[in-house]
Amino acid sequence: MYYRGNELGKLIIQLAPTGIVPTKESNPSVPVTPEEIIGQTITAYRLGVSSVHIHARDEAGRPTTRKDIYEEIIAGIRKTCPGIIICASTSGRIPGGRRDEVLDLAPDMASLTPGSVTFRDSISINPSGEIMHLAREMARQGVKPEIEVFEAGFINTARYLQKKGILAAPLFFNFLMGSLGSIPADVRDLVYLVESLPEGSTWAAAGIGRFQMQVAAAAILMGGHVRIGLEDSIYRDYQERTLTTNEELVKWVVGMAQCLGREIASPREAREILGLGSPGG
Repeated sequence: MYYRGNELGKLIIQLAPTGIVPTKESNPSVPVTPEEIIGQTITAYRLGVSSVHIHARDEAGRPTTRKDIYEEIIAGIRKTCPGIIICASTSGRIPGGRRDEVLDLAPDMASLTPGSVTFRDSISINPSGEIMHLAREMARQGVKPEIEVFEAGFINTARYLQKKGILAAPLFFNFLMGSLGSIPADVRDLVYLVESLPEGSTWAAAGIGRFQMQVAAAAILMGGHVRIGLEDSIYRDYQERTLTTNEELVKWVVGMAQCLGREIASPREAREILGLGSPGG
């Protein structure tokens, strides 16, 4: 229904290297220091990654909203990965701290989750007032929202914000599928999500846990883009027995795209696809 080879356009690969949940204890390859995050982003960039979704950790390895740590990460990535799209997290899973401070650092994009999500061991709290505040701050500072969709109702909320003039078209959506509390990692659900989007929208998808590669394959075949990385799964196999690395995951997606006839977008091409200007501009 959707697959037309290179007629689908070039593929944006986004690396999500760290996240909030993975730890060094669960997988020693998880990057938590700015140096590790920058270093693994450089490796992925050289393999074909054109976008990176970043979370910061403090000196103890705990998730943080601290602006100084984000600043070090963003500056380091910009210096070493020319043109890469930097998407900063504004997660609602970190208690305390200002979620909007990272926007002052002029990332190209920032995550916007238009609804709360109940995970296995935590809750991402996103009340309407906070959603609107973050969306308005992104608009004011020229940061494009990456609208994170954990269930179909989030698309309706995004449509509402667009109708109210808080979000400006064209919109970019990232579907996070397969975790407890989110939409299932089923191709039928992915088709429904894509067909529910506002006209002119661009989308990507990520499979959580064991569904990472299945969702990546579906997104490639359907003309979407792909998010991959240890944030979403620390394992290489569906059985979740063998640990992996960010480098290995990126190589798998690049190889899959090549086998399925999708060319990989360069950072410049990815910026054109998403309607972004020059870095930090």
